[in-house]
Amino acid sequence: MSAKKIVIIGPAYPLRGGLASYDERLAKQFISEDFDTTIYSFSLQYPSFLFPGTTQYSSEPAPKNIPIRVIINSVNPLNWFKVGNILRTLRPDIIVVRYWLPFMGPCLGTILRIVKKNKFTRIVCIADNIIPHEKRFGDKPFTSYFLKPVDAFITMSEKVLNDIKQFVTNKPVQFIPHPLYDNFGDPVSKIEARQHLNIDAQQKVILFFGFIRKYKGLDILLRAVNILKNRSENIHLLVAGEFYEDQSFYNNLMNELDIKSHLILKTNFIADSEVKYYLCAADVVIQPYRNATQSGVTPLAYHFEKPMIVTNVGGLPLMVPHGKVGLVTEPDPEHLAETILEYYRIGESYFLPFIKEE
Repeated sequence: MSAKKIVIIGPAYPLRGGLASYDERLAKQFISEDFDTTIYSFSLQYPSFLFPGTTQYSSEPAPKNIPIRVIINSVNPLNWFKVGNILRTLRPDIIVVRYWLPFMGPCLGTILRIVKKNKFTRIVCIADNIIPHEKRFGDKPFTSYFLKPVDAFITMSEKVLNDIKQFVTNKPVQFIPHPLYDNFGDPVSKIEARQHLNIDAQQKVILFFGFIRKYKGLDILLRAVNILKNRSENIHLLVAGEFYEDQSFYNNLMNELDIKSHLILKTNFIADSEVKYYLCAADVVIQPYRNATQSGVTPLAYHFEKPMIVTNVGGLPLMVPHGKVGLVTEPDPEHLAETILEYYRIGESYFLPFIKEE
């Protein structure tokens, strides 16, 4: 009997970022379990005027032994029909499709409708978001269009599960927490990580990691750092990630608060090979989000065995049991500053056994 044929539709190399890393790791797992697996990725994911970062493309080597077809154009309807017909004829047993942004709804929804004409392929969606963090015109109709041809859904937070149920009532939906990443290398010592990043080994260092967008609350954390500075707490914030919105707002805020001496800014895209150094250099990972579904930063912190401070929003508290693997606080500067101080009073070593257990 031939192996089941799996197609993953979503970002992959040469595109970069968390979704691409996830899709490649998922493909690697399917392949290791003897499934015939191919990723169908984007030749054009976002038009350049819609992409807020510096580049959509990776500078890292291509992943080994993962078939990737760079073929989908998110804005060209002729391409959607072409890809849909290729997959309809291919007749994969299962298509696993990522959904993270309503912008992708027309493209992916059209491709999947065409595939379903073969009356064979089953479609499972891994839904990162259904209702986006930043609302835009067309969100609901684009999402409704995408959801219709999908047979079943996996969510990585209870919030997204509940969001799907606002649109879909007669299809299976299962919540499975975001898996741990294990494709960013093994942990290194804090001393080695700080030497690599040229950070003082004696400093207290808290980490904000990932793309910088309003809903992630970096401005809340900057104001918390100002509170700590005014209380003569010698705590430094390492900001590691690329701006996905207007950087001038944050520069003006840093200048207004006069906190630059308490900041270590690495505001460029962090390559996969460098990720371990940022996580391992920190005393604690801070996620000061205003709202959230799940976060890819959380499983990264688990993999590198770093305690977390997260805000009490979305799926974050479920992933970070309070008083065990980290601390949960409210998304405002005062609560966040007090929680950072509480973390240092407790000490990093207290959390490590709980992190391993969790």
